[in-house]
Amino acid sequence: MRTRPATPPPASDTTRKAAAQRTAHKWHRGSGHPVAFCYPSFIPHPRQDEATAMVRYLIIGKTGQLGQAFVQRLASAALAVSRAECDITDADAVARLLFLHRPQVVLNCAAWNFVDRAEQEPQPAFAVNALAVRALAHACYRVGAWLVHFSTDYVFGLDETRRLPYRESDLPGPVNVYGVSKLAGEYFVRSSTPHHLIVRTCGLYGVPGSGGKKDNFVERILHQATANPTIEVVADQVCSPTYVEDLVTAVLQCLEHKMTGLVHLVNTGAVSWYEFAKAIIQRAGLNIVVRPVSSKEKHTAARRPTYSALVSEHPQTPQMRSWWDALQDYLTVRLNNAAQSRRLP
Repeated sequence: MRTRPATPPPASDTTRKAAAQRTAHKWHRGSGHPVAFCYPSFIPHPRQDEATAMVRYLIIGKTGQLGQAFVQRLASAALAVSRAECDITDADAVARLLFLHRPQVVLNCAAWNFVDRAEQEPQPAFAVNALAVRALAHACYRVGAWLVHFSTDYVFGLDETRRLPYRESDLPGPVNVYGVSKLAGEYFVRSSTPHHLIVRTCGLYGVPGSGGKKDNFVERILHQATANPTIEVVADQVCSPTYVEDLVTAVLQCLEHKMTGLVHLVNTGAVSWYEFAKAIIQRAGLNIVVRPVSSKEKHTAARRPTYSALVSEHPQTPQMRSWWDALQDYLTVRLNNAAQSRRLP
């Protein structure tokens, strides 16, 4: 992890023109490799009547739970787009969006996260999680925007004997197609622009998004608990579940401190999905049985890491509270929101 004295990213016309004039043969300082530029088929130049004022934040993927959390937090400081408004796999549309609005920071909340489907359908996973990320990173570099890209604990898992949280310097080793696609996205970001922050996180839960994946683990457990006296949860997969609101706070702190590179941002601690489910049931005051099962009993198409808890080794990384405290807060907010909804006419 490094800190940069300059504010991310400069917005002057001179700086942006200089960035646009850099050739594909320039080398990133200290990387040891040339930038492998593969730009969209054209670099759109907005007409004079299309020019807009520069926005501070551009949120790509506003319909998911992470995107929605950023939209609510940043409010008028951000421009947010959905897939319908700008498909991240359309490199030309993405480049045009960035050149029109000239954001200072791009928050890439878009992802294809159907882990089991990716085993049989690797093409959409790589299209969204890797190739689209490459095009986005190139466009960010051209306009001088700072790119915040979100990755996953699933880039780890190959070491089945691991029982210590993974640090940023640990060697990745994914065990499924989804994890490989996300790791490829990380590499594309690093090789495409020096102005980036790659955030690895894990097991996100928050207000369910309106996009393709409309729930999270906490909501699934609560839903199952209303219909079944007994639920089964895997006990041999350990991770660091993270409350979306805490992640948003930590990311904005990283940007404020001008952090760049790779950082792990999760709620503190390691817990199995079984233990996490028991904590959800206990905190929600429900009277059902949570039965532990093995991953083999679940028969999922994609293999999961047995241990993928994360921790940050960098002293400037924002401190995040424990997963238990975060879960209590989320369930309290959820309960209050439900009570308020019932009171509305």
